[in-house]
Amino acid sequence: MSMKWWTAYSSANNTSVAKRKNRKTATLLAALALSVALTGCSLLPSEPEEEDLSAIQLPKISEKPKYDVESKTLETTVQGSGKIMSTQEKSLYFTLEGKRLKKLYIQPGADVEAGQTIAELDVDDMKKQLRNQTLAFKKTELTMKQTLRNKDEMDPIEFEQAMLSFEESKQALADMQEDIDKAVLVAPFSGKVVSLPVQEGAQIKAYDTICIVANPSSLVVAASISKDDLAKVALGMEVRVDINSAGQVKGKVKQLPIPSADGQNGNGGNGGQGNKPESINDFTLIEVADMPKTVVRGTPLSVSVIVNRKENATTIPLAALRTIGVRTYVQVAEADGSKREVDVEVGQQTSTDAEIISGLTPGQKVVGR
Repeated sequence: MSMKWWTAYSSANNTSVAKRKNRKTATLLAALALSVALTGCSLLPSEPEEEDLSAIQLPKISEKPKYDVESKTLETTVQGSGKIMSTQEKSLYFTLEGKRLKKLYIQPGADVEAGQTIAELDVDDMKKQLRNQTLAFKKTELTMKQTLRNKDEMDPIEFEQAMLSFEESKQALADMQEDIDKAVLVAPFSGKVVSLPVQEGAQIKAYDTICIVANPSSLVVAASISKDDLAKVALGMEVRVDINSAGQVKGKVKQLPIPSADGQNGNGGNGGQGNKPESINDFTLIEVADMPKTVVRGTPLSVSVIVNRKENATTIPLAALRTIGVRTYVQVAEADGSKREVDVEVGQQTSTDAEIISGLTPGQKVVGR
């Protein structure tokens, strides 16, 4: 009996001990697992903090610009450039070919009087030839006198031929003297030498400009305008003239370029280049009521000729005009923020604005492209 009790007690005691061991083991394992977990977490990289996006504003879709429909004066202009010239000026030139300039009697900017000698060509060879032919002609005159005495005894045809030969010799002398006279250039009127592009000793071609003489007290605006734009210009049109160093003045078209003999209108001149002397007739002339006192002949300038003007025109910027095929329209901005398309009829246009003949009224707003 005592053995059974001991055995039973020993068995129960062993069971209790085993349970305590199991609990300790479980506790140790749990602690070990927790330690491992904590150690493992410390080895992993730290996660970034979540970014706060509440302060970021999304961009708005850009709105197209809106323009006012306005009523204003609309002007169409054509542009040109030029200089101050004199209404009384002339390019002087020789008509003899292949001669050298023997003497210049003037300097640039010099004042000259009407009839004053400007320049002279070297025609000594022509003068020598004229002297020789003049002596030969004296012999011809003596022969002619004898022919006239014997007229009644001569054949009529033979006499007529003698007369013709005498007249030819006489005319040749006159022509040679005329050519020699052309070797001297004189001032056609009193004025100032405004251009002198040659020097003594230079080989001169016929019609090359020797100098330009101008009357400084009679000034006018001379402008060069392209052929296409010139077709839009008429006498009397208003002009805005911007003169270098003198500001802007107003004027009117006084004269259009005069066509030359070759059918070209010149329009701008060539400054005496080549064989064509510069002429005031090659320019569009603008009459200015109050010419600034500081300007002189040759001062550069630009002009704007008003070829079309309309008062109280309904206008919009070109940036608001839309086209599809033959259709022209705009987008009208309504007060409630909506837009609607409206077909329009367009009149004249400038570089920035378009006239609306129908479809819009001042005060409306249109949307740009």
